[in-house]
Amino acid sequence: MSTIDTIQVSSHLRSKAINVEERKLLITNFHQSKQEEDLTEPPNCNGFGRIRHFKLGTGHNWPLNPLPILPAAKALRKEPGSMIRAQVFQNAVCNWRCWYCFVDFELLKGDRAHSDFLSCDELLDLYLAQDDPPDMIDLTGGQPDLTPEWIPWMMEALQKRRLDKKVYLWSDDNLSNDYFWQYLSESQIELIRSYKMYSRVCCFKGIDELSFSLNTKADPALFDQQFGLAERLLELGIDLYFYITITAPTTTDFSIAIPKLLDRVQQIHPNLPLRIVPLEIFPFTPVKPRMNDTTNDLITGQYKAIEIWQKEIQKRFDSSFAASPITEIPIH
Repeated sequence: MSTIDTIQVSSHLRSKAINVEERKLLITNFHQSKQEEDLTEPPNCNGFGRIRHFKLGTGHNWPLNPLPILPAAKALRKEPGSMIRAQVFQNAVCNWRCWYCFVDFELLKGDRAHSDFLSCDELLDLYLAQDDPPDMIDLTGGQPDLTPEWIPWMMEALQKRRLDKKVYLWSDDNLSNDYFWQYLSESQIELIRSYKMYSRVCCFKGIDELSFSLNTKADPALFDQQFGLAERLLELGIDLYFYITITAPTTTDFSIAIPKLLDRVQQIHPNLPLRIVPLEIFPFTPVKPRMNDTTNDLITGQYKAIEIWQKEIQKRFDSSFAASPITEIPIH
């Protein structure tokens, strides 16, 4: 299987996706995209945004997903409900091609037919022009950390409008590169460290080298890099959470692979597994043309994996501690 040259592709896409001098980023426009077919509400912000409804509920026999509902409620000092509305902006590039991604691949290659350059001030103008803007903004992708300046630029724009204590900021990271440290200044990193209304969610892909590569089309050797990047982010003291996609071949010995994975995670912090939410994979509209015998098998494999995952969590943690809200699990 040919794999993505992550270093080369990341550099190429970054060059297409950011104008540092003008502080602008290439933002997806959802109009006339396959992803638009899955939206519960029409795109907003002139097509450059969408409202997402994050919900606790998931499929049968699958753990609930408290992200970002509980972190947002805590930051906003609200009682958490079963759903939260968020204003989503999506950058137009990603260096990996996860087969289960709900984003149309045409929206991940920096295609100007489906995107345009906007500043954070322009995004906030569009956001505030709504009748009822959500009190949460989600900066997603794509891979937002191909353009890590997006986070501090948005923080500064929110501060300028005195919204930094009223709007909760959430961003995604696929743990594919170290651009956070390559391109951000010390002052930008300090802003992210100290910004009270911000949390980041990182996504581990797969449970071992093989499933990682099958999921992302990236070199299997990059599986382990994810953990090093997660550890560096954790050291900054950011309010940090994790997803994991556990789609893997049904031939996997899950009784070995899952404990080995959790051992590696606990080398970063003993409590870290309790800040990780396994994501159940569904075939959204853009995903269906990518489906084949291999991907069908990977979907089946996730249900074998989640059984072992839940048993391992029960073995490794006291039940009352494991039942704590994800926001109250200490990892720093």
